[in-house]
Amino acid sequence: MALSRTLVYATVGMMVAAAGVAVADSYASNKQVDFFAPGRHQFYVWCATGKDFTATEKGKSAEDAQLKLYNAVKAEGRSACWPVWQGKVSG
Repeated sequence: MALSRTLVYATVGMMVAAAGVAVADSYASNKQVDFFAPGRHQFYVWCATGKDFTATEKGKSAEDAQLKLYNAVKAEGRSACWPVWQGKVSG
């Protein structure tokens, strides 16, 4: 009886773990698609001076939007700041 109960618990545990891996894989895949998609992207702008902020920028991809935002921030005199991609946002 105890052995069969242990086997049931082990089986259920493996099923839950497999479901979690599937969900995580799907989430990671969506983030990768979003990174290369055109549109508005959100960034956390990290500054060495400690005055971090969030911003959004449109681009052909996250990399394009990041470069546009970096150049805009640098033009404002904040040369010690770097945008870190957070995700794609609607709008």
